[in-house]
Amino acid sequence: MSTLRVLAPSLILMLATAAFSPIRAASNSQGSSISLTGNPFAAPSTLPYQLPDFAHIKDGDFAPAIEQGMAEHIREVTAISHNSEPPSFENTIVALERSGMLLARTVPVLSNFTSVKSDPVLDMVQREMAPKLAAHQDAIYLDPVLFARIDTLYQRRASLNLDPESAQLLERYYKVFVHGGARLSDADRAQLKKYNTQSAALTTQFQQTVLKASKDSAIVVGNVAELAGLSPEQIGAAAAAAKARGLTGKWLITLQNTTFQPILTNLKSRSLRERIFNASVGRGNGGADDNTVIIAKLVRLRALRAQLLGYPSHAAYALEEEGAGTPDAVNKILQQIATPALAMARREAAQIQQLINAQAQASHSEPFELQPWDWAFYADQVRKANFAFDEAQVKPYFELDRVLKDGVFYAAHELYGVTFIERADLPVYDPTVRTFEVKDADGSPLGLFLIDYFARDNKQGGAWEIAYVTQSTLLGLRAVVANHLSIPRSEADQPVLLTFDQVTTMFHEFGHALHDIFSTAKYSTLAGTNVPPDFGEYPSQFNEMWAREPAVLAHFARHYKTGEAMPKALFDKVIAAQKYGEGYATTAYLAAAMLDQSWHQISASQAPEADRIMAFEANALKQNKIDYAPVPPRYHSPYFSHAFAGDDYAAGYYAYLWSEVLARDTGQWFHSHGGLTRANGEVFRSKVLSRGRTREPQVLFGEFYGKPDIGPLLVYHGLAPP
Repeated sequence: MSTLRVLAPSLILMLATAAFSPIRAASNSQGSSISLTGNPFAAPSTLPYQLPDFAHIKDGDFAPAIEQGMAEHIREVTAISHNSEPPSFENTIVALERSGMLLARTVPVLSNFTSVKSDPVLDMVQREMAPKLAAHQDAIYLDPVLFARIDTLYQRRASLNLDPESAQLLERYYKVFVHGGARLSDADRAQLKKYNTQSAALTTQFQQTVLKASKDSAIVVGNVAELAGLSPEQIGAAAAAAKARGLTGKWLITLQNTTFQPILTNLKSRSLRERIFNASVGRGNGGADDNTVIIAKLVRLRALRAQLLGYPSHAAYALEEEGAGTPDAVNKILQQIATPALAMARREAAQIQQLINAQAQASHSEPFELQPWDWAFYADQVRKANFAFDEAQVKPYFELDRVLKDGVFYAAHELYGVTFIERADLPVYDPTVRTFEVKDADGSPLGLFLIDYFARDNKQGGAWEIAYVTQSTLLGLRAVVANHLSIPRSEADQPVLLTFDQVTTMFHEFGHALHDIFSTAKYSTLAGTNVPPDFGEYPSQFNEMWAREPAVLAHFARHYKTGEAMPKALFDKVIAAQKYGEGYATTAYLAAAMLDQSWHQISASQAPEADRIMAFEANALKQNKIDYAPVPPRYHSPYFSHAFAGDDYAAGYYAYLWSEVLARDTGQWFHSHGGLTRANGEVFRSKVLSRGRTREPQVLFGEFYGKPDIGPLLVYHGLAPP
């Protein structure tokens, strides 16, 4: 549930915000000119808002466009660094903001295509381009002549009479260059370039291996009787998935990228649940799809790079640019939440074990000890017993299109006055993708919003947002953004009914989209979601609250057959049940976040070899006192893409928790000021959503709310003491 932040049309974003994707945006060598005749990336798209021309983009277009984009970009930056005129804000910083436009058009599409429509050709292009882009990035960020111009301006900043946003831009350029190694010696710069090139190749390989491992680990079921407990829609989706792979007469259980697989909630067959769980946790650990060797190399490489840059660990290096600031600050907040979360998870486990024992006694069978593959199945029964409902009762009220239009869009309209007009005339890369034009309250255009909600065999699991075009008043650009989920498709004549978790995820990812769409920044470097991850997840997690807000839920929670509103009694149970299972969910998340920190708070000499990866993981969980067998980490290391498929969330997975503290504080602010109103929405939009990083995150939040308070988060998740 992250923001896939890749290349935006400015130089600084190539280093500062090339998140999650292993494509590290920038360019490489001068090279000779490459003909781009007929290439859809050669010139700005003529479609509305410069939407990429998906109808004409072919796999073979990417490599030549990126190669030529790197060469053009080098020429542009060389002209800036060797300008005979003294450095000025306009001829240096603004000029850099205008550079790299061909890359800006190409890299986001490639980066997302490898996630949404992967194929062998795209994978090969990504593998080939990633190290070249990393090397080009270094050629720019480690150019001493260019940095000298930026440094000169930074030292004279007080006398430049810059407006606040321009002053912030200069500050960001200076800090990112320094953070990237601009002050290193020639020999150390050469070594850093090697590290960065190797890192780009390894993170690309990790990402592609996770995708392949998840596909290869899907479970084939030959007898429909084994699927007892699943709904007709779930069985139909499994049949469709099998058919897509040529497995006629069988059913295929595909894996999401998390440890927990939602289908375990309803599946009665304990042996099949165990098979699915073992397939999930076994991905990437040995065999043809092994990621342990990559992890060993990458962890050591990151530690060496941090040491070269003067930091004791990669976490210390990475967190310096985050809102948290230091590993100690991150460790402290994780431990603060871990204690009550694990205590609640143990109480939940005791309830579940009690149910297992009672059922065994009633059936005169031998009771068994609760295992991870049992948790969701029996927790759902406890939930039914405590709250007298299950997901099967709720899902008919959450039909996808109604949730989108009468929930997600409705809340945005009530808060911000925006409207959404579907544009079936614009090209898409898959028939299931939909495009909406976003208009402001006064009818003025804001941008385009794309949705790609359905799972596919060649699509990465999980949920994320990407900006194909980043807003900038300097460049005259409005945002073009997309949300991605992994919802199983139903058969053609069946409605798509959602779990409440999927509904919440729709609201979450849309929060990212609003952050980009509402941006009013002059410079793309400072626009929208181009903020530290531990602030970037804040608007999205805040937006989740509207999925459970009575005024919004009542508007979209209607039975797909009858149109009847969800009964108040059921509505109340849904809200009350939200806090049930928070011990499990929060503990699983914290285990992954602490694991991420453990990998990245070590030195190069402490990095384990490939055959010790899982032992290191087990020991890290034990040392953090979060090793509770019934609740495995949300991600085990071999498929932990946040940590190893890119650099931005390496040592940054804690960001979801840090951001949620801000999000729940904001929810409390809304409730104390009257809830779902345009007045409240406009305050939040003007002080946070529209601002990007035009000021530092802690300043923006302080001006909106004040000092962060962990209390509302504990209450929201039911973790607060009585």
